[in-house]
Amino acid sequence: MEYQKPIPVKTQDNTPYWDGADRHELILQKCNSCQEYSHPPGPSCAKCGSTELSWESQGSDINGKVYSYIISYRPFLPGFQDDLPLIIAIVELDKLPNVKLIGNILQCPTEDVQIGMPVKMIWKEMTEDRSLPQWIQA
Repeated sequence: MEYQKPIPVKTQDNTPYWDGADRHELILQKCNSCQEYSHPPGPSCAKCGSTELSWESQGSDINGKVYSYIISYRPFLPGFQDDLPLIIAIVELDKLPNVKLIGNILQCPTEDVQIGMPVKMIWKEMTEDRSLPQWIQA
């Protein structure tokens, strides 16, 4: 069955992130001036404005905790109608608590999700060569 949901577009600012996701690896943008990580990635550091940026692999074993979440009971874009209810979460990374990533928590009853719940990153295949980071209960 063909993938029905929108596929994130690679841009000059986020291509290393998405290339890493396609390899099932988390790659984060880091400022060489202030040493802060920037996510989502952009053309300059969100903290100090420097354009001296690099990319660092965090590997593929990524854990975090639910920082915030919302449960959606209606599809907000085409293709999501079969995923309802959908748990959309902001996850604080265990190894880098200043970095927060947005993703869906899969295979989790809505009544079980809570702030502080441990989660583990997985990669969901969108197409043969594109993957999307998602979360499951750890």
